[in-house]
Amino acid sequence: MASTSPTLLLIDTASLYFRAFHGVPDRRSSPGAPPNNALRGFLDMVATLIGRYRPTHFVACWDDDWRPQFRVDAIPSYKAHRLVAGSTHTEETPEALLPQVPVIAEAIEALGLLRVGAAGYEADDVIGSYVAQRGRTSGLHANTPTLVVTGDRDLFQLVDDEGGVRIVYTARGGVRDPDVITQAVLTEKYGVRSGAAYADMAVLRGDPSDGLPGVPGIGEKTAAKLLAAHGSLGAIRAAAGDGTIGGAQRGRILEAADYLDVAPMVVRVAPDAPLPEVEPALPREPTDPDTLARIGDAFGVEASVARVVSALGDGNGRPG
Repeated sequence: MASTSPTLLLIDTASLYFRAFHGVPDRRSSPGAPPNNALRGFLDMVATLIGRYRPTHFVACWDDDWRPQFRVDAIPSYKAHRLVAGSTHTEETPEALLPQVPVIAEAIEALGLLRVGAAGYEADDVIGSYVAQRGRTSGLHANTPTLVVTGDRDLFQLVDDEGGVRIVYTARGGVRDPDVITQAVLTEKYGVRSGAAYADMAVLRGDPSDGLPGVPGIGEKTAAKLLAAHGSLGAIRAAAGDGTIGGAQRGRILEAADYLDVAPMVVRVAPDAPLPEVEPALPREPTDPDTLARIGDAFGVEASVARVVSALGDGNGRPG
């Protein structure tokens, strides 16, 4: 039975279907059949997550804009290496994944799960906004226990033990054996004590996978030591300005002033993306079984669809 007290599960949808695409074998019924590995793997992941965590509320968070203009305006190199050659906005995506993405969206909605994107924002921002706006979301309260499912370390910034936010990190073990990130884990693995400190560390260290240069000469360990000594990025900059931090580190921080002025806005997820005025309650049964049946038949994922439907009803979904 589902819990009577609210629990919110937020999934980084693209993170999961990219993982499914790369991790699930492409086993089509015939050479002419449409690709289905991302769809099949994604549905199995959703069944596992619902069956394991039994959330009362669920949102599939969507990238309406994977490279928002406000981030590009701040740091033009942001995700630029992922662009299709000659494009200013189209993300390079495997050819066999492209036709599966709209079907994944259709399946989410046919299941009755809430799929939410926001124009001009990434899925990370939708996730951050649900975390920040829980007290204004129907059916939830300000500290509703919340699980964020992602393979992206960027969202570690949302970890908040007191606020009830944990990250189910799938990069290593998938959804079957994820790392659950709490503040204790952040301290043990990264030397920072909170999600907010992790964001400050990420600004200083940078992230080549997102096209963020960071402060030259300041890596993850040095950034963590600076934060342990001074408390926040703002305090580190102030200490460099007044000479409390000296030597080469001071020079590096001062020389990176232009980057540090804008990087926090790029690294930190938005807390104020517009969210629909709809309670994200987890349904007990699909809202459009006919569409699900059509998808299952057309793409050969009947068993995966059945697992999610079973998980919605009684939590007995199992991955294939």
